[in-house]
Amino acid sequence: MALEIRDIHKHFGPVRASDGVTFTVEEGSLHGVLGENGAGKSTLMKILSGFYGADSGEILLDGKTLNLDSPATALESGIGMLHQDPLVFLPLTILDNFALGSPGPYRLDRKEARQELERVSAELGFSFNPSRLAASLTVGERQQLAITRLMWLGAKVLIFDEPTTGISATQRNQLFSTLRHLAEAGLIVMFVSHKLEEVEDLCDSVTVIKQGKVVFGAPMPIAPEVLVEKMFGQIFVEQDRVDAETGDTLVKVSGATLEMGTTHVEDLNLEVASGEVIGLAGLEGSGQRALLRACAGLLNPSTGSLMVGGKDLTKASYRDHLRAGVHYLPAGRLEEGLIQGVSISEHLVLASEDTSFFVDWGTAKQRAEQKIEDYSIKGIPTSNAEALSGGNQQRLLLSMIPDIVKLLLLEHPTRGLDVESAAYVWTRLLERRSDGTSIIFGSADLDELLRYSDRIIVFFAGSVFAIRNAVDLDGEELGYLIGGKERV
Repeated sequence: MALEIRDIHKHFGPVRASDGVTFTVEEGSLHGVLGENGAGKSTLMKILSGFYGADSGEILLDGKTLNLDSPATALESGIGMLHQDPLVFLPLTILDNFALGSPGPYRLDRKEARQELERVSAELGFSFNPSRLAASLTVGERQQLAITRLMWLGAKVLIFDEPTTGISATQRNQLFSTLRHLAEAGLIVMFVSHKLEEVEDLCDSVTVIKQGKVVFGAPMPIAPEVLVEKMFGQIFVEQDRVDAETGDTLVKVSGATLEMGTTHVEDLNLEVASGEVIGLAGLEGSGQRALLRACAGLLNPSTGSLMVGGKDLTKASYRDHLRAGVHYLPAGRLEEGLIQGVSISEHLVLASEDTSFFVDWGTAKQRAEQKIEDYSIKGIPTSNAEALSGGNQQRLLLSMIPDIVKLLLLEHPTRGLDVESAAYVWTRLLERRSDGTSIIFGSADLDELLRYSDRIIVFFAGSVFAIRNAVDLDGEELGYLIGGKERV
């Protein structure tokens, strides 16, 4: 069995997302697909999984030409995709999610479905309580549920789009073990990632896509600098860490109790100086997201107080926080940060402080063009948010930050971004820090936390487990702290 991709073309207006893509993946392969944000990787994967139709070209599996006109027909043909955000219906039970889309009679045989869930998950080394709601699962567990379902429905080709985003190191290791098991069983596993170290660790071959074209393909191992040069056309040299001078206390959280879903944080105390960068670490649901949303005005503390710049914002609204110089960039770029169907120009109009009744669309277009140039956004003023790649969505969000900000809150600021885009994001953020802006960010990337934080706050089981200076930590010790242990 082999998956053959032959001369695939896909245009979106003037944008050539896929421009003659051709390569082959053999059975039993763990095949890495690399490329910078906007290179065309996601478009190609959506064509393979039936979400988009190609303008021209053909796809063959085991020598048979496929007609992939929907995700359902793609899955019937043996191709399934696990998205960066697993497609799970949170209000439904694990069993109901597993059985969705299954072939058979109109009425579901729940006993048989439960038996199949237990059988397939056991083969993969997973364990589920079928009666639990999917909303109670972590991102890693939702991935496991999606993989179990795809295997039950007969997938022979599995596509993983940035699957390590937002999962713990333990879940990452378990995921990689599962992917190796699937490849050894003769399946084709396509692994789309921006993280070169993951591709090195996992994949046995790689294809690099740039501007919609295949520019490189070879078996692994390949030197990382070669892959970087193929992806970006240059080698990136990491800049030395620069510690900023901090000022007086800007943020003060005193005796706060935060409740958000199943997360409960008690007696939280924190002071942040102006110009200081605070990194928040911890397993998902440990409390770091509750702190960010409380500081943004999206979650009121049950007890305690929150002061920003000398102002009491404990029970203040989100808009009051904005007026006080607080700005929040959520992890869900399209879910919370941007609006689908709204253009770059329109986003910038909505984010502006202009209170005029009428919009000067000529001026708005000029402003959008300037922001596109300043922030290197790959798009035009009329491009809708959902048409942008993840990196360009993040650049748009950065361009919408007001000129003067006292406190900048970020949740996974570089999640799903390539090396160049991640470096660019932090360059712009640190420019803010040098102007006295305090930054508090949560991340699952230990390297990012260690590289950019002045101090790191580790949450564990709803409480602050440790506060350390970043320069005194390494990745191993930080991993121990996140697990609720001190390194001996």
